Amino acid sequence: MALLRILALLLALTVSELHCLPWFINVSESQGPGTILQSFSFNCTSHMPTLQLVHVQPPTTFFNPPSLTRWQGIYVGMVTLSSSARLDALSVNHYKLQLRFTCGNHVMEGPLSVDVRRDPGHSACAGRFASPAGEIIQVLETVTPGARLYTLLLPGLEVQRAQINIISAQDPPYFPGPFSINGQGWLLVPSQGLKGQAEKVFQLQILVTFGQNRSCLGMLKVKVLPVPSSLISFLKQASNITILEDLPPGGKVVQVRARGFDVRYEILSPVPCPLFSIGRADGVIRTTAPLELAQAPGAAVTRLRVKAYERLRPWVSVELELTVNVRSVNRWPPRCLPAMLVTQIPETTPVGTVLNTFTCADPDSPGSILDYQLQFHSPPGSASLCLRDRVLEVNATLDCDARGACFQHAASILVLDGGQPLMTTEVPVLVMVTPVNEFSPACVPHKFRIREDAGPHTLLGSVVGMDKDYPHNNIEYYISGGPTIFSVDRLSGEVHLLGSLDYELQTLYRLNVLLIDHGQDQDPTHHRSGSCTITIEVEDVNDHAPECQPPFQELTIYALLGHSVEVTKVSCWVPQEPQRLAFSYSIVGGNSQSRFSLQGATLVYNNILLGPLWPEQFYTYELLIRVADAGPSIPHLSTTATVSVHLIPWSASTVATRTHRSTVPSVMTPLLVTDTEAFWQPEPWFVVVLTVTSALFVLALGWLLLRLFQGLVQMHQTPSKPAQALLLNGIQGTEESIQGFMEAPRMEMSQAPSSVDLSLHFDGRAQDSRTGRDYLFNTLTGARRWL
Repeated sequence: MALLRILALLLALTVSELHCLPWFINVSESQGPGTILQSFSFNCTSHMPTLQLVHVQPPTTFFNPPSLTRWQGIYVGMVTLSSSARLDALSVNHYKLQLRFTCGNHVMEGPLSVDVRRDPGHSACAGRFASPAGEIIQVLETVTPGARLYTLLLPGLEVQRAQINIISAQDPPYFPGPFSINGQGWLLVPSQGLKGQAEKVFQLQILVTFGQNRSCLGMLKVKVLPVPSSLISFLKQASNITILEDLPPGGKVVQVRARGFDVRYEILSPVPCPLFSIGRADGVIRTTAPLELAQAPGAAVTRLRVKAYERLRPWVSVELELTVNVRSVNRWPPRCLPAMLVTQIPETTPVGTVLNTFTCADPDSPGSILDYQLQFHSPPGSASLCLRDRVLEVNATLDCDARGACFQHAASILVLDGGQPLMTTEVPVLVMVTPVNEFSPACVPHKFRIREDAGPHTLLGSVVGMDKDYPHNNIEYYISGGPTIFSVDRLSGEVHLLGSLDYELQTLYRLNVLLIDHGQDQDPTHHRSGSCTITIEVEDVNDHAPECQPPFQELTIYALLGHSVEVTKVSCWVPQEPQRLAFSYSIVGGNSQSRFSLQGATLVYNNILLGPLWPEQFYTYELLIRVADAGPSIPHLSTTATVSVHLIPWSASTVATRTHRSTVPSVMTPLLVTDTEAFWQPEPWFVVVLTVTSALFVLALGWLLLRLFQGLVQMHQTPSKPAQALLLNGIQGTEESIQGFMEAPRMEMSQAPSSVDLSLHFDGRAQDSRTGRDYLFNTLTGARRWL
């Protein structure tokens, strides 16, 4: 029957020839492994043609690589189902196979679309599982309890949510415990294990239910093998193997070897293995398909689990895990965008600012990881920039405020792929840092001093401005408002005097100096400014002599022996400078016998000399007093005041005097006569002594009066008027003597009588305007008696 089918197919090929793509075919899900899906013919006379299955969507191992045979000068290609094919329309109902036919330089490529149709009468159970003999599973008795023994591969188990149950009896003592199978088709070892069950075969009948009225039965036989007496082991073998992607199909990858008798080899996983195969007898692992990583990235790493076993005792086996790494063959260096970076940033760019992100790819291995390295050229070893992965960032503060600090950063980014041979790409980078005017100029407030007699263009000093931006102290100076008699040099900051000064008119000037920087920014119009206050103090130059008012004084005083008398107070000032009050006074002439002295501006007569030097008659002193200004101002100017003092000797009495003061100016002017009433104001200690003395005197007087009164009473006589008058005059004379002793006056008199009248007659009464005390006076002599 199969022979007739092949002959019919060949007959159809002789009458039909297909030269175009694509193809569309339908296949039932009941078709099993080995089913021919499509056949087609090709003409290729001068070359050996090839037919390849490029890829399948969705990926699956249900389709064998297409076969190509020659029959009567025509090449016939066929696409068949593989041994692992389990079609299920509910899981996948459409496959797309990409086929490529090559005849010399002519390449034809196209898709083959396979539509899987439902078959309601098709049973999902197939193969040995569905046969009467069932699927045989061999396992050692030392298998781990609960381990997975077998996986039931049926199409649509997960999609259709099939239910799988073991329906055969598993009663002891034959069964050590029940086997179990889950919804994923995993047959599990009993929880008690299989120890001691060697040489036994356990038959398990399994029911697979796909829904209502659709199910199938299958058989699994678990044969328990005893622990082998001899061991089999692999020789020392590297677990990681690396090959190049250009290794052709059939190329040798590695050879594994195991110790044992008549050893055979097979690949346990992955099953099926589309890229590699192993020789059953020699253990050589070879490629079975092209390893193009660009088209099949999953081929980069494959983990193989290889089993070695004895042919006569298959249960005596050992397993080895290998990892096959496929490395791309490097043909092209990485390509980057941008290919060159030239940028300009200000010096105030914050740390962490992203300058650019580089995008590079390896044409030989798209999506592969590349290595990026930053290399500096100028300045070498700079830390201002850094590369984080593919991102170029500012790594440190960019400062242009030092000489030579603002420069261009020339670097390059080296991009390396991981292929063999190593391919690199260099991306030039040029980053120019531009200056920014960050800081405002400033100056320290300063104080200058200048004499008031300084002439124009006098240099007072310099305003020193400071600016942290480079170039440093690139400043221009201006005066903002203020007086116009001063100027500041625009470049040097020197302050000059333009006009004249007068200390008496103004002693202090304040200038607001404006500072403006320039040439410190990429933008020439960007300036910063600052200001400070300059204080200018005018130093006084002494150019006016003091004047005294009046310039000439004529005074008459009475001198009491042993006492000092204040004569007058010299009053001087500088009219042009009324604030100047510090003067020095000295007697430079007329002070014969040194009887006069100065206490500040007060002229004092010192009458403490005794003996023959005491003047008995009227005497006149012409005193010259020099008044000079004092203080720091230089030069010191002075003037001379004249005081004429008429001295009249004073005897102890109670006579009050009238003082006449005559003032004569330095030029001939009418005589000005001033009458001054003076009074005596004793010192505090003198008042105390006087009070005590007066109290003792009053006590003595009271005692005397008491004695007189007692005498009068004893005499019983009335005194006559002359006696009373005599007694009254005696008492009055005593009181006047006491009063005269208490006064001890310090008075100035402009005129003195030629002789002192000691008459005790007082014909007037008045009140002193200064002290408010009442007194009696004599209109002829001017004598006073205080009440």
